[in-house]
Amino acid sequence: MTNTCAPGTIEEQEFSYRPLVWLAVATFSMGIDGYVLIGLLPAVSADLHVSAAAAGQLMSVFALTAAFAGPVLGTLTSRWERRTTIASALAVFVLGNLIVGLATTYPLAFAGRVVAALGACLLNAAVSGYVIAVTPVRHRGKALSFVLGGLLTATALGVPVGLVIGQSSWRLPMILVAVMGTIALAGILRGLPRRHLPAGRLTDQLRPLGRPRLLGALLVTTGILCGSFICFTYAVLILGPSFPAGWMIIAIMFGYGVASALGNAITGRLADRFSAPRVLTVVLIVLLLNSILGMAGLMLTSAVVVAVTGLLWFFAQGIGNGGAAVPQQVRLAGLAPESPAIVMALNGSAISLGSALGSGVGGVALAAGTAPSGLLGVAAVVLAVTLGLHLVVVRFRVSS
Repeated sequence: MTNTCAPGTIEEQEFSYRPLVWLAVATFSMGIDGYVLIGLLPAVSADLHVSAAAAGQLMSVFALTAAFAGPVLGTLTSRWERRTTIASALAVFVLGNLIVGLATTYPLAFAGRVVAALGACLLNAAVSGYVIAVTPVRHRGKALSFVLGGLLTATALGVPVGLVIGQSSWRLPMILVAVMGTIALAGILRGLPRRHLPAGRLTDQLRPLGRPRLLGALLVTTGILCGSFICFTYAVLILGPSFPAGWMIIAIMFGYGVASALGNAITGRLADRFSAPRVLTVVLIVLLLNSILGMAGLMLTSAVVVAVTGLLWFFAQGIGNGGAAVPQQVRLAGLAPESPAIVMALNGSAISLGSALGSGVGGVALAAGTAPSGLLGVAAVVLAVTLGLHLVVVRFRVSS
């Protein structure tokens, strides 16, 4: 039955996690897919008879496809019923992962990653838009925190699960992602209420894109992810000298994911109590100081101090990166309440672009002779610029 509540009625409804459970399962499967191949590229390279660099392009093509296709698909489907959009996107995502998991050639695996990315970018925007549409404003922070918790929990499990299960075959984790996605799809079709967003002209929905404040806020998303992936992509190089055993890195990655989920849970509630821009300001300052202090600690000569500093820096970064997502989405929703689907799609593109840009900047810095620990300094520069942009956006909003 279609939800036809009048505008404003949602503010009188009690908040319940029940309709959001299967959305969290869907984001969990997306999160595993986003990280599972990181530790399996050598196996993919050998099995598909391509170079390690070509195998790495399976990650890059996913990010780039999601970045450019997200706004287009978000715009084209913005007037669709939300449950149908979510289910369709999830089905495409599952299909793409099945193609990759069963691929016998590199071109087929490449095509599968493109298909999976098309589903994932639309799914991410549709899920966020749905949560914003059905949740009272005073509960949006914890609602988004709950749903995004699936994605961040997968960050904790994705790399360890991929490295452990993928030891026998790199294809098994991809099949696991498809199975999890199928379970989520069944739950969504069975238990997620239908929701029609207010219908309007496409030109009206696209109008927010002409607002400099919104575009500036989206660039903040890109900056946060860029600063994160400058270091996260090469975390093994940064932490490896202090923790050479493979099981140590797996445990550390698990801890990073737990820290991200913790940061997400904390800021999700803070965003409901305080203004989202204020919470995001604190998160950005913490991330910047953490990069500066972490780099200083890693330059010391004591092996014990370097190891402890590395752990503290990495886990604090996880808390900050996980904590930035919810206040940023709440802020964006407030900047363009009439176009949640399109804005969330653009935010997904900003995330993908930031991730790809961060990996690229980190790689260029290493090729230029920067020590792995020096990547924290590069990230600090990016975060400083991002913090400045964020403060300009906040000031612009207050003065306008």
